[in-house]
Amino acid sequence: MITIVILTVVLIGIAFGHIPKFKMNRTTIAFSGAVILVVSGGIRYEKALTSIDNNTLVLLLSMMIINANFAVSGFFNLVSAKIIRIADTPKKLLFFIILISGLLSSILMNDTVVLMFTPIVLQIIILIKRNPTPYLIGLGLSANIGSAMTPIGNPQNILIAGHSGISFLGFIKPLFIISIISLLLTYFFLILVYRKEFDKAKFKLMEAIEFRIYKPLLIKSTISLTIMMILFLMEFDISLSALIGASILLITRRIKPERVFKEVDWSLLVFFASLFVITGVAIETGLDKKLFHIFEKTIFQNYLNLSFFTAILSNLVSNVPAVMILSPFIKLMDNAYVYWLVVAMSSTFAGNLTIIGSVANIIVVEIARKKGVYISFFEFLKIGVFITIITILLGSFWLQMLY
Repeated sequence: MITIVILTVVLIGIAFGHIPKFKMNRTTIAFSGAVILVVSGGIRYEKALTSIDNNTLVLLLSMMIINANFAVSGFFNLVSAKIIRIADTPKKLLFFIILISGLLSSILMNDTVVLMFTPIVLQIIILIKRNPTPYLIGLGLSANIGSAMTPIGNPQNILIAGHSGISFLGFIKPLFIISIISLLLTYFFLILVYRKEFDKAKFKLMEAIEFRIYKPLLIKSTISLTIMMILFLMEFDISLSALIGASILLITRRIKPERVFKEVDWSLLVFFASLFVITGVAIETGLDKKLFHIFEKTIFQNYLNLSFFTAILSNLVSNVPAVMILSPFIKLMDNAYVYWLVVAMSSTFAGNLTIIGSVANIIVVEIARKKGVYISFFEFLKIGVFITIITILLGSFWLQMLY
């Protein structure tokens, strides 16, 4: 009973993201909570260590290293330069922002993509004197949607890949089509809502923005990513494939290790490790099996129920903890593969509901705010509610049809 009380308090703290009068965030709450659960006897220390999924942590770290090298190389500047040459109308610009953001997020993680693209998109929009709101909202929404289609697109999918053992192709085959449809839906809905913004006016930005590219690192990063993708397609272990790609980039004479490692989100790695321990406590107490008998007849009754429960839970406690909470129950299901896909889709699409629904949204809004562009909570919400509900519905029906 004491363990369950502590576990509940920790989960509530993670859900709110802070504790009154304490300078703590989700990571420090999860870390301290995990330690308290070990010390109080909720789980043996040896068992706590073995409950940490090293496979997931290795995959997450490897992808962060690869992403960091692409960011330093100027890859995102190069992509932006290409977009500027092609897009000469507001509609084209929005289309390419959404398409490129979505596709890149599927292989370079959504948070990294928006972190690199948001300042560039802002610079472009300010120069052509358009309303930045629909472009920035489109950037955030598409980064989330695109990241759903692969096991390396976002932290929760990386977590699912580590837990489930689903291959790269096993992820992308069922989720690619629905992600592309959702990106197109986002594009048309934004044009509909912001009709006045997307007129036929043309603009030209050929020499408006200067870009710096570090060519040797860009070539090396591309080679590393290509090798990793080939290994994925050959169905090598996902974390080992990513580790090989990351190690290639760390063998270098040009880039100091500090420059790469300062781009790694160590806080997220600590958060993941702590959540593994917290989940291990739930399994150790048998709480997962007790709740499973209830969930089996309600939440897991069909894919739609699970999708919307995951979406609600993701917005209450954030998507990574939501996936971590659901993972013990999914492992007990007969057709676990499809349930993993449902949770991957819905926990990611759920991030589009509000500004605080995903880290990618927060990054876009905060960078914009520092540049004097304000996107209100309700401005985002009026787009996010529709996109979230319709994409989760479409995703659930699509997976139901496939399986």
